[in-house]
Amino acid sequence: MPGPLRKHWVGPLNVHLSLLIILLLAATAVPLVWLSYDRGRHLALSAAAESMQLLTERTADRYRIVFDSVEPFVTMTAVSDAFATPPPGALERKQQTLLTALRDSDYIDGLFAGYPDGSFLHAVSLADSPAWRSVLNAPAEAAFALRTIWRDGEGRMVSTWRFLARTGRELSVSGPADARYDPRTRPWYQMASTVPGTVGIGPYVTATTRSPALTVARGHADDGRIVVGADIMLTAIASFLATEKVSPDSLAYVLDGFGKPIIHSDPAVMERLLAAPPDAAGAALAIDDPVIDAARAAMAAGPREDLAHFRFEVGGKPYLGSATIMRVSPSLEGNTLLVAAPLSDFTAESYRLLRQGLLISAAVLAIGIAATVVMANLITRSLSVLTRQAARLGDLDFAAASMPSSNIAEINSLASGLAVARDAISSFALYVPRELVRKIVANSAIASETAVRQEISVLFTDIRDFTTICEKTSPEEVVGLLSAYFDAINASVEANGGSIVQFLGDSVCAMWNAPIGDPDHAGHACRCALDIAATVERFNARQEALGQPVFVTRIGLHSGAAVVGNVGAASRLQYTAMGDTVNVASRLEGINKRFGTTILVSRAVVARCGDAFVFRPLGRTQAKGRSARLDIFELVGVRAEADGGTNAAVGKVGD
Repeated sequence: MPGPLRKHWVGPLNVHLSLLIILLLAATAVPLVWLSYDRGRHLALSAAAESMQLLTERTADRYRIVFDSVEPFVTMTAVSDAFATPPPGALERKQQTLLTALRDSDYIDGLFAGYPDGSFLHAVSLADSPAWRSVLNAPAEAAFALRTIWRDGEGRMVSTWRFLARTGRELSVSGPADARYDPRTRPWYQMASTVPGTVGIGPYVTATTRSPALTVARGHADDGRIVVGADIMLTAIASFLATEKVSPDSLAYVLDGFGKPIIHSDPAVMERLLAAPPDAAGAALAIDDPVIDAARAAMAAGPREDLAHFRFEVGGKPYLGSATIMRVSPSLEGNTLLVAAPLSDFTAESYRLLRQGLLISAAVLAIGIAATVVMANLITRSLSVLTRQAARLGDLDFAAASMPSSNIAEINSLASGLAVARDAISSFALYVPRELVRKIVANSAIASETAVRQEISVLFTDIRDFTTICEKTSPEEVVGLLSAYFDAINASVEANGGSIVQFLGDSVCAMWNAPIGDPDHAGHACRCALDIAATVERFNARQEALGQPVFVTRIGLHSGAAVVGNVGAASRLQYTAMGDTVNVASRLEGINKRFGTTILVSRAVVARCGDAFVFRPLGRTQAKGRSARLDIFELVGVRAEADGGTNAAVGKVGD
């Protein structure tokens, strides 16, 4: 008799075959993949030092380009006869020389000349310097600004700013005013007027824009007390270092003679350096960077001239470093260019190849079992796409999206139905507040809810003399103008958390605290009113430029209790607000005509906003249809703490 049957593991044939294929391919593929990884890692580490040194040299070359392009301008200016006399002498020749230099160099922030009597000439490029443009409040078309400081006939030092077009044509002049800047007190003047040849100063804080900069300067050939120079902003150098990366996580620094960083390749770190400049001119910028500390320690351990490549650790993580002593210019002697990167950046490709080899092996192994689940994956992927589309629809995201195409008819039918629903709800959202649509989509029971009493803020707008405008304009043009006008107002309402309830001819009714709660509904409504006034002003400016009618808009704003919700017939509902609060807001809009104002609010709005806004009391007045008199106020602007500790209104109507 046969012996007792032994129990065997029983499974599908495709599982047995898959296991056999996995074992056979794994026994072949894994050793090959590991050998490829190990060899690739060894080659990567061997080439890492060479790559780092090449990067250091390439970055130093880029650094040299910057300074080599600046120093010739300084040298040429220092031998120019035009600069041998203080301004305003030979001003046109000086101006031509300075503007030519600014046009021909992408790295110069400004060129200047200081004189022993305190005179000063300074040309800056506004095209790529938002800081200068902001400080000087320069005209939009101005490409250059030229500051001239000279001694007038009464012996006073006066200063003017001339704003010039790209061609050098003068656009406007600011001044003259008493000069508060004395070049003789600046480090660049004090050093260059006593040291022969070209000198480098920095980093230090520029006097006007308060930005860290490096300066190249030298004394004039005729009189060493006349100093000409050029400012090179640290941000310009940092941008070069940021683009020259040997690996994803590599960092580049320029260190001063004390080993402290003055330039950083990481834009975020450089922003911190620029945000907190040193107080003392010429002091190194401070930064807490463990990579720099570890690299400096490793550099100090070896010969100063042998910094081509070295290794160090930061927090137990190995790094590779390369340093070059800057010899691109006498003005930069003592500075060091340091590049550092984690070793993992160089071995990452080997790891990637290892992972890729393992993934390919796994993919080959999976082919034997993939056929049985292909159809299930197709169905799952299609349904996942439809699920995401349904979720976007629930969030009222109506952006067009491609629907999945499937060989299964039911999935295609579901996709078509979802597309129809998206179009229907998108159209529905154009007629009622978006938040109400979102609630109805989430809970259909809301559509049948009755109105409730709650506190809201209501805003009414109306266009002055709209009937007269309609008489002089075709209906088609009126519709087009109103559509653009309503688009602008709707953007302001939505940006301030409100909902437009109705468009009533040329009027708009908007409210806050419904359908979503808003504790600061009165404040948001006031901000919206100011925003609408500013928006309409810009709208009217465009209209005037096109020779079209302007819409002078009046606004009324009131806060109080109202009945809010669905009102209407059983087959046709409208989401709205009703009550005295709505009527008062409408009356306030009309009262603007009596006072010649733009925005009127009630005492209820003032009480809820506190000191957040500036209101001008206009007394009490009688509103049409109401027996009680109203305390009315003009909304002037947002209250802000101004210089000197006094309150001032910002964002005023009509500004």
